[in-house]
Parts: sequence; C-alpha cells; structure tokens
Amino acid sequence: MTNVIDLKSRRQDQAIDFASLSTLFAHGRRAKDDVFWLKENAEWLGILANVDADKPRDAIAPYEEIYQDLAAKITFFPQYYRFFLSLCLDLEDLGLRGDQGAILCHWVDRHQFARAELSDLQRAEAERLLARRICVRRDPSLQDRLENFISRSMTFALPNKKAAYELAHIVFYLADYGQQDPRLSDAAHISLDNAGLLAFLDQDADLLGEICAAKRLAGEIPDKVWESFVCQAHNDCRMGHIGMAGSADGYHTYLVSGWLAQMTGRKAFERAIPAGKVAIHAPAAGNGALRGLSQALFDYGRGRSADWGKMRARLIATMTEDGQAILEAAERSTYRFDAFFEGFSRAADNGNGLIYQ
Repeated sequence: MTNVIDLKSRRQDQAIDFASLSTLFAHGRRAKDDVFWLKENAEWLGILANVDADKPRDAIAPYEEIYQDLAAKITFFPQYYRFFLSLCLDLEDLGLRGDQGAILCHWVDRHQFARAELSDLQRAEAERLLARRICVRRDPSLQDRLENFISRSMTFALPNKKAAYELAHIVFYLADYGQQDPRLSDAAHISLDNAGLLAFLDQDADLLGEICAAKRLAGEIPDKVWESFVCQAHNDCRMGHIGMAGSADGYHTYLVSGWLAQMTGRKAFERAIPAGKVAIHAPAAGNGALRGLSQALFDYGRGRSADWGKMRARLIATMTEDGQAILEAAERSTYRFDAFFEGFSRAADNGNGLIYQ
C-alpha cells in the first residue's frame, strides 16, 4: 500500500459558485418534507464540508432557517435522525453559528437510536456522527465485523451493487472521510479493485465514483481510465427544468463524480443552474460490457474456465465493438484482472457442482 495521499480534495484556481449550488439543493428541487430532500442535502453538505476550496459564508446561507427547525423535525421524525444529525453537524462545521449539534447528539444517544439499526454500516455511521460532538460508547466488535466484510474480496468479484456501495461507505467511515488512515488489509484493497472493475465494465459512473473516492481515501490512486470515465460523466451531466424533481434523477452521480473530480484537481460543479425546479440528468449505467460478458460466460456452461488466458479471445469475439473496447480497457486498468476473472467466471464447480450433477 502506498503512503496516504492528501485526503482532502485539491484546490482549484477557478471559484465554484457554492452558494448557487446550496440554493439549488435547499430550495430548487424538492419539498422539504420529502425524505429525498433530506438525503440529497445531507450528501451535498457532506461533500461541501470535505472539498478543499474556499467556501464563502453565503454557501450555507440557504440553510439558516432550515437549521433553526432541526430540533423540531428530528423529534417528530426520529426515524431520519442520521440525516438530521448530518445536516446539523456539517452546517456547524461549515461555519453556521449554533450549538444544536451537541444537543441533538445527546438526545439521540439518550434514546439509543443506533441500537435499532439492523445494519453494521448504519450503526457505524451513527457512532461517527455522535462522536463528532460527544463521548459515546463504541461497540468494540463493530469495526472487526466491518473489516471482515470488506476483506472477503470474492464478494465483490460478482455483480452486487448494494454490497459494493457498502464497501465504499465502510472505507469512508474507516477513513473518517479523510481524517485518518483506514489501514485497510490487502484483501480489502483487492475488494475495491474487484468492485471498481465491475462498475467500469458496467459503465456505472456513480458506483465507480464512490469506489475511486474510497481508493483515494485509502491511499491509492485509481487507474486513470476509471477516473477519466467518472470525470467525463460529471461533465456530461445536464440540468433542466421540471415541474418537480423525480426521485430517480442523476443528482447522486453529479455529486459523487464532482467530488472525485475535485479530488483529482479537475474542474467540477461548473454547470449552469437554470431557474425554477431543476432535474439533473446523468449518463445511464448499464451500457457497458458487463451484461454481455456475463451472458457469454453463462452460455458456455461446462465449457466455462476460470483461466482468463483461455477464455479471453472467445469472450471478446462474442461482444460488440464498444463492449470489446470497454473489456480491453478494464483488462489494462489493473494487474489483478486475471485474479478478478477467476472469481467472476464462477467456473470452480463446473463438472461436479450443483448445476451439473
């Protein structure tokens, strides 16, 4: 593993209009009683708090009235406590004057909401939020379970977006979003490579952006082909008018790819923002080589081999020209491709497994 790189995003010479972006997310897309408003504003403020750029006071001005209502909102909607805490703590850390963060953390801790979480990742995120303001009793086994999950690299050699997103977020947690070295095991680094290869093969800029960000927070520079693809997706995002923003638009791809672009020193968040209600359109995932590659492997049945050298020419021959280019770029992006393919091929049981008995 390399030494930990600068875990904050690099500065850019060109100023970003953070105030307009905050106004967009706070007031220009969704109603404030919509849970999707909570989710995307928590994500935007989390990114805003972590980019290394000059942020003027008016970057958080659109949230001043919202901040004043947080105590009333969290007590009535405690099921969304992590969103409310995240909003509150990031606003205060960004310079909004107030002491609600500590008050709300004590209230959440007193009600032990973190104990109601089924997910280890959500429990970890809750503990991290509380620890930003108060002393909390940590679950001593929680980190071990998270590290065991991300170190099972075979999990991430098969398409499973939920697991891949959780992998990235666990690394964000272990790195405290750039405040510390997450000290990942070698197996966890392989997990990131596997998940990144699948995301690139699927041409999924959203997921690949998170994996690349996680790799940087873990002290690795992702392959330039991966990062160039994600940053191009950011440039390809478009903003348009809509009566009311839908729940499935491309805001998350826009935010994640812009965060990664900032990390790499590229220009980001420069898209002109139209007036009125705004939808964000991002390139769709799933237009890559992954589906065709999986189908070809399945069709081979008993003839499937875990040896990439044996399968390479036959698989490439089944693919479209674009699919071939993506697959070959994925192959060049890491020296671990052969090992990745061994797990991805699912050929270990050919001849004596459940399917062929």
